[in-house]
Amino acid sequence: MEVGVSCGIWAALLAVLRGHPSNGGTLKRGSSSRDSGSSWSHFRWQQNVVSTSYRCHDLSSSPSLDVDLDFISPRNEPGKVVHRKKPEIPGAADMRQHLEVNAKSLDSTKVIRLLEDPLTANLKERHLFVLKKLLKRSQIGFLLKDLKDVARILNICAEKVNEHLEYLPILCEALKICRFPFLKEKASDELNYAQDVIEFISHLGCLMRVSDAEVRQQIVETVKSFYNHVAPKHLHDGLQSTSPGYRLQLLELSDVAQTLLLSMSTLENQPTIKLQLLKTLQILSGSSDMNCALMLNARGAETICLHMNEPDPSGEVLVHSSEILWNLLERGSKDTVTAQLSSMECTVSLKEAFFHQLMSGFQPSDLQLRNDLLVITTLIAENSNHLLIESLFAKQLMVFVTFPELKTHNPLVRNFKLSYNSEDLKMKKMLLNLLVLMSKDLAALQLYREEQVMLALLTLVKPPAATAAGQRSGGRHWSSIQQEELQLQALATLATIAPLMLDEYVACLGNARLLLLVDWCTGQDSYFGDCHSFHGTGGRGSKKAQMRHCIRVLRSVTSLGEESVLQDLCDQGTISQLMGILMQMEASPDEEDLVTLEIKSDIQLILSALCENDMHRKELFGAEGVEMTVHFLKKGPDKFYSGLGHNKLILSTVDCVWSCIVGCYTTEDYFLVKEGVFLLLDLLVSSPRCVHAIVLATLLELCDNPNTLSHILSWRDEGGRTASSLLLQLWRLEEEELGVTRDQHGGIADPQRMVLRRDQEDTQLASNTPSAAVMEISENLRSKIYSIFCKLGFLDLPGLSAKDYVTLGIIRRYLDFKVGEVWDEVSRELVLDGVRPISPDQESLSRICKIPEDTARKVMIEQISILEQQKKEEASEEEIVYSEIKSHWKQRELTAKSWDSYVSKTSNYEILKEVKAQKKEDMESSRPKRTEADPAVHPAEHFIGQVIAAESSEAQAGVKLTLSKPLIQSPDWDFTKEQGHTGASSVGQAATVCSGFVWCRSAELLQPSVKRRVNVGPAAASGSLLGADHLPEDPSTSNCREAPAAEMIIRLGRLTPGYFHLLQRQVSGEVRMQPQGSFIDPIAVMMASVGTGLCLYSSRQMAERVQLKQPHA
Repeated sequence: MEVGVSCGIWAALLAVLRGHPSNGGTLKRGSSSRDSGSSWSHFRWQQNVVSTSYRCHDLSSSPSLDVDLDFISPRNEPGKVVHRKKPEIPGAADMRQHLEVNAKSLDSTKVIRLLEDPLTANLKERHLFVLKKLLKRSQIGFLLKDLKDVARILNICAEKVNEHLEYLPILCEALKICRFPFLKEKASDELNYAQDVIEFISHLGCLMRVSDAEVRQQIVETVKSFYNHVAPKHLHDGLQSTSPGYRLQLLELSDVAQTLLLSMSTLENQPTIKLQLLKTLQILSGSSDMNCALMLNARGAETICLHMNEPDPSGEVLVHSSEILWNLLERGSKDTVTAQLSSMECTVSLKEAFFHQLMSGFQPSDLQLRNDLLVITTLIAENSNHLLIESLFAKQLMVFVTFPELKTHNPLVRNFKLSYNSEDLKMKKMLLNLLVLMSKDLAALQLYREEQVMLALLTLVKPPAATAAGQRSGGRHWSSIQQEELQLQALATLATIAPLMLDEYVACLGNARLLLLVDWCTGQDSYFGDCHSFHGTGGRGSKKAQMRHCIRVLRSVTSLGEESVLQDLCDQGTISQLMGILMQMEASPDEEDLVTLEIKSDIQLILSALCENDMHRKELFGAEGVEMTVHFLKKGPDKFYSGLGHNKLILSTVDCVWSCIVGCYTTEDYFLVKEGVFLLLDLLVSSPRCVHAIVLATLLELCDNPNTLSHILSWRDEGGRTASSLLLQLWRLEEEELGVTRDQHGGIADPQRMVLRRDQEDTQLASNTPSAAVMEISENLRSKIYSIFCKLGFLDLPGLSAKDYVTLGIIRRYLDFKVGEVWDEVSRELVLDGVRPISPDQESLSRICKIPEDTARKVMIEQISILEQQKKEEASEEEIVYSEIKSHWKQRELTAKSWDSYVSKTSNYEILKEVKAQKKEDMESSRPKRTEADPAVHPAEHFIGQVIAAESSEAQAGVKLTLSKPLIQSPDWDFTKEQGHTGASSVGQAATVCSGFVWCRSAELLQPSVKRRVNVGPAAASGSLLGADHLPEDPSTSNCREAPAAEMIIRLGRLTPGYFHLLQRQVSGEVRMQPQGSFIDPIAVMMASVGTGLCLYSSRQMAERVQLKQPHA
């Protein structure tokens, strides 16, 4: 300051020396010192001194000491300024160039100092001059780096406007410049000065405190201009405009939306500005979620709602207010908006706006605005704290809900007329939807009763034929398409309201009206639904939509289990009617869709509700119902996850079996005959886990019928698994899901945690909570599986493996383990509560808690024994398999050895000679040695001939054969014929002579030297190939039975010793025999049977002849 004063004195002295003390300062252009009086000259001199002092003080802080002083020319020439400079200082030229480059950046700083400095705060003309000069330099937009200073300048001007209106044009001009995009010198300026831009935009909203209408208008227009990017035409070198979305992104980060909303309370006397502000808020709320959040933080919904009924010459305030509310609902928090609008003041304001539009609006835009307000009202009704009933808004709306279906004398509808256009239809549908939303409040239900809402709804659901007949009287009415939409909307409303107003439903004959609609839906008359509404989905071109909603209403009513309603439906034949509809839909060739499957499942649920607790109704369900359920069970769960509703249909079918079949022996037996239990078990195998509980519960209920157990035990799946094995597998899967501790074989791993779940021990015990051990029973499948096994028994169950028996041991003791769990919980609760039982009770409690553990240890021992027995069986089976493999390889070795011998004989002549010599030795050794002293020995004969006659003998059993060829002596075969009886010398059993061939066994030819006389029996004579089996056997040849028998047909001419040797080698396995045909044994048995029959017949005839001859004798 001292430097500034000295500079000022120095300037004054210079002026005095020049002889112009009164004109030492800078004057305006064109002014003259001659025309000025002494007082004015003295004032201007003081002013110049102060100004010069200020400039010197300003420049004293500059790094350069080069001070420019401007004076009026000594010649007093107007407008001419003489510049005087101090001598050049070394290095000052470079500093001056730097200052010239940054002159623009220093302008805003100088202006701020000029406006804020106490010494110059009152220099209004100087301020205006500098501000205009600054704005003139920034006509194309403000630099990003200057926005912080510009904000301060605008704030100072806004404060001075209250006392000096001359600043208003400056302020408005600056706001106009703010409409242009901000300028940047570098690409990084957008990032570096982003915070300055945010603060600048926020400061624009704060300028709304200026009461001048023009300033507020400019602020609103400036904010709106951010959404209309207009680039300047000419930019200086080195300057660029910011990107189009730059200001919008930073605007969302500012609080300008919140500030503009709060300024609405100051615009009561400026309706034009208020309308413009609403338009701006509409733009802000419709373009950004963050702006909506800021507005809601300032209770924007409540503020808008309270100001939308203020006087408005243009009539647009209500329109824009409703649009802002819509934007807040869509982009902001819906719960926050409805909470703000649920106050009494907002509800009343909304009611006034709605009824104003309802009574006075006739244009399409007015009707649309009315419907928009009604939609906002329905959203408010979703809030549990709404005040629609307290504000009487709901009561007045009920009048229009029942209009024009019911006649009323309420003054609200006296002058009200529906135009029956699309907007009126929307209003009617929204009023019906409002009934559903408000039905959660008991006060609303009482209001419905007073206004006869139930009767109006049942009137709307009449079939179209009855409705058309009632509208023939004349007058305007809903079209057929509109009537269909209202009908579907009324049915959807009834599905929610009818269960809540059951007395009114029964009083208005709701069941009869709905059944009439069902009859119309199943009729064959031509009807093509044209409804495009939400409730008409899937029913276009048919009555399927009406059927769907009508069945849905009946399901909601019957689900309450009210006996009077159920009996009324049964008295009207609903059971047979619904089953007929169900099978008719099933027989339809149309493809199943979402609507069809929903109707089917709802019908089954209705039937379940009707028949659940009444035996007579189950009998009415009868065989037709059983066939229906069996039909749907056969479909199986293949489409369970199709997304069309097959899962609901399967569950409803099982529920229908449980409610309509179980409990009535007549239907149960028919269900068993139709293999219903098999279908339930099949469903249990292929269905997901969520279906297992209801299927097992149904099977458990069916087990009360003694005929069910045999069906369960006889069931097998595709892999041959039994029902018992299936239940045991489900038990193991359930325990795995629950986290029960088990060993690798499924046995008990910890005797202290027999059937405990993973999280059951960590459950907090309290005296006021139910037992976890008891509640666990109803939450999983183990209790149901245990109950089924109690019906089936635990012994003699088919198709179980060792692992199954291990699991079965746990199931057998399941109830004991659960009792132990309960006692353990009792003991722990006593400890937690600090209660100590008396000594006898404590001892008894300890013993009781010890019993389950001892039982578990016994079960573990049983499981170990089962596993050991399984290991032994597996070992024995393994030994059998190994022995079979060993014999197989031995046979292969013998085969290979025989083949090698055969190859060696064919390839080596020496070996062949050795084999031949060996054969001769064997032949010689096999010949019997004859002695002359034995008269019984006859020379061997080789017989070749053919039987030409056979005659039975009565004296002894046998057949006399007549041969056609003479005997031929042969040294190697003995054939004897005595007294007309033909015998054959053989070994072992007798040989049967038939047509020149002998049937014998190779095992009987191993010892050809042994002779035996055998008569050919009647069976052989009759042609039986097995007749020799009945002849007596020589004891001397019993050792020949050990060799494996192989039957063959041998010609007598080939029975040589070499042939017998070949047979011996075949029997010993050295030579493989050709296998006989598989048809020989059956043929032999057949011929033996025929021969035996003929023999018996011949014997009987012979006996009769003998009896006839005896009397004559």
